[in-house]
Amino acid sequence: MCGIVGIVGHSPVNQTIYDALTVLQHRGQDAAGIVTVDNDAFRLRKANGLVRDVFEPKHMQRLQGNAGIGHVRYPTAGSSSSSEAQPFYVNSPFGISLAHNGNLTNTLALTARLKQQRRHVNTTSDSEILLNLLADELQQVQTPHLTADQVFDAVGKVHAQTRGAYAVVAMIVGEGLVAFRDPHGIRPLVLGKNETAKGTEYMVASESVALDAVGFEVIRDVAPGEAVYITLDGQLFTRQCAENPLYSPCIFEFVYFARPDSTIDKVSVYASRVNMGAKLGEKIKKEWYDNDIDVVIPIPETSCDIALEIARVMDLPYRQGFVKNRYIGRTFIMPGQQERKKSVRRKLNAINAEFKGKNVLLVDDSIVRGTTSEQIIEMAREAGAKKVYFASAAPEIRFPNVYGIDMPTSNELIAHGRDADEIAKLIGADGIIFQDLTDLVEAVRMENPDIKQFETSVFDGNYVTGDVTQGYLDHLTQLRNDDAKANRNRDIGTNLELHNVCHP
Repeated sequence: MCGIVGIVGHSPVNQTIYDALTVLQHRGQDAAGIVTVDNDAFRLRKANGLVRDVFEPKHMQRLQGNAGIGHVRYPTAGSSSSSEAQPFYVNSPFGISLAHNGNLTNTLALTARLKQQRRHVNTTSDSEILLNLLADELQQVQTPHLTADQVFDAVGKVHAQTRGAYAVVAMIVGEGLVAFRDPHGIRPLVLGKNETAKGTEYMVASESVALDAVGFEVIRDVAPGEAVYITLDGQLFTRQCAENPLYSPCIFEFVYFARPDSTIDKVSVYASRVNMGAKLGEKIKKEWYDNDIDVVIPIPETSCDIALEIARVMDLPYRQGFVKNRYIGRTFIMPGQQERKKSVRRKLNAINAEFKGKNVLLVDDSIVRGTTSEQIIEMAREAGAKKVYFASAAPEIRFPNVYGIDMPTSNELIAHGRDADEIAKLIGADGIIFQDLTDLVEAVRMENPDIKQFETSVFDGNYVTGDVTQGYLDHLTQLRNDDAKANRNRDIGTNLELHNVCHP
């Protein structure tokens, strides 16, 4: 998962992009980058690290220009090397820089095609593939300047070649900003504007909260398959560029990734989580009618709103039993299982008085590998809990995600091939309960009935793009398991060391 931003303004946009990226930091903590356009040239700064660490005052001073794009990265199939940080750029045609959120599912075929077209792909990132596909289509334009129709035709041809999930923002030197969303709308993209004395400024971003933070007004979500083109002088054009768009937003955005103060696809993330809590609370009351739960405690922070609603439905006390260290990143999106495991006890600390002598219901948004849940349950018992029950606001995650979320392979998922009792035993819980998929879908759809289906493959194995085969999943396993990532990043580090020795 990543976060993207693009702005065409009437004054320098470097600080605005920086501020927007800081509120999208939850979508990626591995790397950050900004590209601006100044005097028909790109100004680029990108590196591994948080936004606040990547951009020093000297970098911000160089990022001049009234238009630009930004990115925060959370690596999926690619490595976490700094060479994979976005945005990427090519010099021809025009000069194009691109940032992307999502994951393509036909990268092998596309890479082979680009090689035939003598386009060089320098990284393992599918974002660079998207950049080259777009550049190749724009290469066919013979006029000195682009028209909106030419841009949209190029995006339509990119849609025709690609499969998977992608929300894209790109800058074209001397022309403008183009943004587009995959034909299923799996990854989010929001369009906004800001009225100034000099005219209207436009912005696109992964979540509405990024627009809110910098004073832009939300216009609407970019539709599945739609493209937005904003010229450098501030003209806005939009067009549907996909033949058969089918609205299927990723439901895990609402479960975990998005900020509660965001609205995505006309759905308040906060309201959807309250709905999840209400439905899960009713299920707990029905199935654990003879429960001996004394208190409901969330595992901060995503599950707090959910747990509060569960406590209300069940007429039980709600307590904050864990204190979160806000200077530790989100464990789910940390690259490498060892980093995730080491960070749990640094991230959370139990308040003993809330656990001692009590039967507690811990509430989390989801359970992926189960190692974090196991450690938190251990912490609750060490703090004096008599019994520890566990509730997940999401159903059992049994299948890997192929659309931009770095969930592990099936064999690494604790729910794969196991029932609830087996999962409870593995994580050390006295009982466990999961949200039903139908209830989860309804909890989100209640906020926008126009969405007829969601991307729910991690729960049911139904991949909406229809092209995911076992062979592809096997390939993804080779890329995503922690050993492979460790080896890949170690090799990159070794290569960099050798390079530094040879070229001091």
